[in-house]
Amino acid sequence: MQDWWRRTATETVAALKEGQLRPTEAVQASLERIAAVEPAVNAVPTLCQERALAHAGRLERLPAAERGPLAGLPVLIKDLVDVEGVRTTYGSRIFHDHVPARSDYTVERIEAAGGIVLGKTNTPEFGAGAVTFNEVHGVTSNPWNTGRTCGGSSGGSAVALATGEAWLATGSDLGGSLRTPASFCGVVGLRPSPGRVPAGPQLDPFQTLSVDGPMARNVRDLALFLDVMAGHDPRDPISYPMEAGLHRQAVAAPHLPAKVAFSADLGGITPVDPEVEQLCRAAVEQLRQAGIEVAEAAPDFSEAIETFATLRAAQYATNAGPLLAEHREKLKPEVVWNIEKGLALDAGSIATGLRARGELQRRAATFLADHELLLTPTSVVAPFAHGIRYLEELNGHRFPSYIDWVTIAYAVTLTACPALSIPCGFTRDGLPVGLQLVGRPRGEAGLLQRAAAIEDLFGLAGRIPLDPKAPAS
Repeated sequence: MQDWWRRTATETVAALKEGQLRPTEAVQASLERIAAVEPAVNAVPTLCQERALAHAGRLERLPAAERGPLAGLPVLIKDLVDVEGVRTTYGSRIFHDHVPARSDYTVERIEAAGGIVLGKTNTPEFGAGAVTFNEVHGVTSNPWNTGRTCGGSSGGSAVALATGEAWLATGSDLGGSLRTPASFCGVVGLRPSPGRVPAGPQLDPFQTLSVDGPMARNVRDLALFLDVMAGHDPRDPISYPMEAGLHRQAVAAPHLPAKVAFSADLGGITPVDPEVEQLCRAAVEQLRQAGIEVAEAAPDFSEAIETFATLRAAQYATNAGPLLAEHREKLKPEVVWNIEKGLALDAGSIATGLRARGELQRRAATFLADHELLLTPTSVVAPFAHGIRYLEELNGHRFPSYIDWVTIAYAVTLTACPALSIPCGFTRDGLPVGLQLVGRPRGEAGLLQRAAAIEDLFGLAGRIPLDPKAPAS
């Protein structure tokens, strides 16, 4: 039982289907690993051991062929997502003791597919900010250096994957919350197209900025999980049908793209740390040496910062506005600022933002018709030290708000294109750096097919899972 945590999700699911491993044994293996590493990282603050073992027992009473595509694999759920009967706090003191009576659609799909929910992963309050800490569960540490941040807001999920606490974990992404922690922890995170993964219940089920998505240790494991999470749910009005097994089929026949575009800063809209840029350029050079045509280009993102700020604020006013009046003193300052910004918007400002987003989406779609992928750094910096709530300045540039150090991720959010982060290198200090791969609209299968080939070329997927590393003295 000592080495199951080291294996890929794909290998472990195969063992579950073949009877080499029972679901209860998989749960126990994961629990043992969590007990071993949690003191160093604080990624999984809530466990539901009895619930998980009961589910595993039910699955074991079924024939292997009837246990679903995950076959009894333990999965971790981000603490923004409700799980029936399991404490779910959203990282907020307001919901310190909240236990939902029903699960979100995502969890229902995972459990129906034979996934066993083992616990909840840490997140900043309401997912606000790209650093994982809150006043309920505390700070989550980066396993490559426990004195550094793991990013956010899906930081607990990324850390759990990197340390072997689980084989698969869920995330969500508004402005980079799947992609940034994937980059910081050396794992893979996909922001799918809006509607690819059913989400809800939501106050605004028609919104398209925030999406749920899969996180995994490698692209092939991620494809397995996406096939489980994706599809139509009539309760989500923007979800749509998907061919069964589409993404696993895609990664089973990986191939490199013929033509891609690379931009280190999306046309100058953000500064980039020189070492991060150098590592990403070196990765792109590997693609060029493999015969891929690389253009230094990007769509026009010049209005992305103002557009995202407006539309994000409007969404905060919609989803969290009522909390401001009732619980202002329990909300962190960044959340208060974002809600107030949204409540102060007028209809004209929102209309301008919506029009600008529409124009950007059309430009991106046109650009990607001529390039199979757009490549950028996933994050403009490597993981930084604990105690920094958010990056205020880089290369002499002062960011206008707490969220703008992840501009390179949220600008892509506005396009509605699927975007993936995969590891592409390591800094001199041994910290992972991710490359962001942006695919064509609703083009997850093509994106993953190419990402699997690029992952093979880079050869970095085998660097995790790992034991947490303390800061150098």
